[in-house]
Amino acid sequence: MKAIVLGGGIGGLATAVALDRAGWQVEVLERAPEFGEVGAGLAVLPNAMRALDSLGLGDPVRALAVDGAQAGVQDVSGRWLSRADAAELRRRYGEWAMVHRADLLEVLRAKVPAEALRPGVHVREVHADGTVVHSAGTSTADLVVGADGVRSATRRSLWEDAAPPRYAGYTTWRMISAPVPVREPVETWGRGMRFGYAPLADGRVYCYAVANAPEGSGGGLAELHERFAGWHDPIPALLAATEENAVLHHDTYELPCLSTYVRGSVVLVGDAAHAMTPNLGQGACQALEDAVVLGSAVRGVRTRAVLADALARYDRERRPRTQMVVRRSRRIGEVAHWSSPAAVALRDGAMRLMPRSTFVRSFAPILDWTA
Repeated sequence: MKAIVLGGGIGGLATAVALDRAGWQVEVLERAPEFGEVGAGLAVLPNAMRALDSLGLGDPVRALAVDGAQAGVQDVSGRWLSRADAAELRRRYGEWAMVHRADLLEVLRAKVPAEALRPGVHVREVHADGTVVHSAGTSTADLVVGADGVRSATRRSLWEDAAPPRYAGYTTWRMISAPVPVREPVETWGRGMRFGYAPLADGRVYCYAVANAPEGSGGGLAELHERFAGWHDPIPALLAATEENAVLHHDTYELPCLSTYVRGSVVLVGDAAHAMTPNLGQGACQALEDAVVLGSAVRGVRTRAVLADALARYDRERRPRTQMVVRRSRRIGEVAHWSSPAAVALRDGAMRLMPRSTFVRSFAPILDWTA
């Protein structure tokens, strides 16, 4: 049985690994001229670490990572709004890892057979029978996996009535700074703005900034200096240690929920299925879960009739969970980006009163997943 995976990002390569381990012949079509990742840092939460372990890739990722357990949330002066018990989080849920996205992608790419990787192929159209029309001609397979992101050609081809990506109301910057002394991952909430940072294994620091803004607006490093001037240390030092060309800026989108992730012999994974806001750090993590579940569902499949049942099982397992994560992430983003002084004061006061045990338990629906 042959599968074509459309998209060579984290979700696509993880799915290719899972299908290869399940005994499928795999081909990966990637639009970019080479397989790689320009991104910044990535938190691999415990549910995703279990997914990587299931793919046989947990230890290679651990070798490139540092502890990524969230220390909590501060206000702009540096006072704690919600202080996490990192040791309890690890005991309750397992390992948290902070890695560079490019390192994770390379670990995944190295596990896919080299002959399966086809960069520089632009997918134009996907058909439910497993036919893919692309810039190098036409390919067919028993299974086509749409792992082609929030602007998915797969989704556009077969889910014609699905609503387009929805702008969340805030824009996001991601960057890697030169080494600055940072002990633990922290996020800071202000009025309609957030700033987060986490150390990487090589001493550099992954940073991200999020701010309410009209769609299509937002500048570069100069705007970040202006927006976050006066915020607590080490935020000014991190921005001062960042080069302009290290800043990535993207508006924040999510995709409306679908009634199914399957059309005939075609299935969606990752952002193509359930693009979500980044407020729970679960975009890549859910894609890794998708890959593991899909690989497990199609293991041993030898006919298209059996494949249809396997894809239906994948859809029943993944769609409710991923759509729950989409909703939770959206709600957190709404609260985090309140801008009214009264609302922010109410939010901050409520967070300071929340027991640490409540904070720890709040992760359970997300992190308790097992492969």
